[in-house]
Amino acid sequence: MPTDNQPEYLRLLDPAALDKIGRLELIARGVVEGFISGRHKSPYKGFSSEFAEHREYVPGDNTRDLDWRVYGRSDRYYIKQYVEETNLRALILLDASGSMKYAGNLAARHQGRILSKFEYGQYLAAALAYLMINQQDAVGLATFDQRLRRYIPARSRASHLRVLLGELAATQPGEETHLAPILHDLAQRIHRRGLVVIISDLLDEVESLLQALHHFRHRRHEVLLLHVMAQEELTFPFDRWSVFSDLEIAGKKLQLDPQAVRNEYLSRVEGFIRRLQIGCGQMAVDYVPLSTRSPFDAALAHYLARRMRR
Repeated sequence: MPTDNQPEYLRLLDPAALDKIGRLELIARGVVEGFISGRHKSPYKGFSSEFAEHREYVPGDNTRDLDWRVYGRSDRYYIKQYVEETNLRALILLDASGSMKYAGNLAARHQGRILSKFEYGQYLAAALAYLMINQQDAVGLATFDQRLRRYIPARSRASHLRVLLGELAATQPGEETHLAPILHDLAQRIHRRGLVVIISDLLDEVESLLQALHHFRHRRHEVLLLHVMAQEELTFPFDRWSVFSDLEIAGKKLQLDPQAVRNEYLSRVEGFIRRLQIGCGQMAVDYVPLSTRSPFDAALAHYLARRMRR
């Protein structure tokens, strides 16, 4: 845990959790547009640091990369982008919609407290960012609810990890989910193929969601889908009349007898997950169902070890 003199984002880098994944790697399965040989396959040979293109400056960028000649001509700040000497370019997408606020009572405790789905996702994103930057890979971050809230382009510098962790720690779950349009938008933004990691409860219309995932695959990205759900959402253990509140629409509540709807509810959840599994399998998307009942570090370590064996 951070002390009074340490920034809040350090809580996301739990030493015990990092120890479980520290000897593992996240290796790209497909060909990626990178230049360091050995870990990932690349369609190129040799190294390069030649100029590639300009893009508009965003907070967190290194001001040393500003192109002052362009500023003198346009009075706008632009960053010079170079072909990075990196194994992989990855973008982590973290769902920050209202439904991710749900914690329940069956989730595993971390540092003495129960994590909501969003907090679980924060820790997953932080651990993956730490792991990939330590591999000298470039990592970016996007957070979203019904709109894209923040987009930080991929960088491989060690100092970039602080930018990512700071943004993760500062983000709070917000409004309704509109996942599929966000994914389509991001698929259009990412020009160099790489790895897209999506961390979400995926509460959207399943066919629209699968079409959006296909958009990434069509553009030749590798996709890792971390489907985070609370154990209560998977088992519906409630046994008495209860009031259920919609976490994305303020004031929307429903009072019902859980025993009367349990079978139908579980059937729909199982059908939803099964359709995701089949659709992802057909597109070669790596679908990983996660329950907040399992500690995030153990679940992530298990997945990474299995992925390396494959």
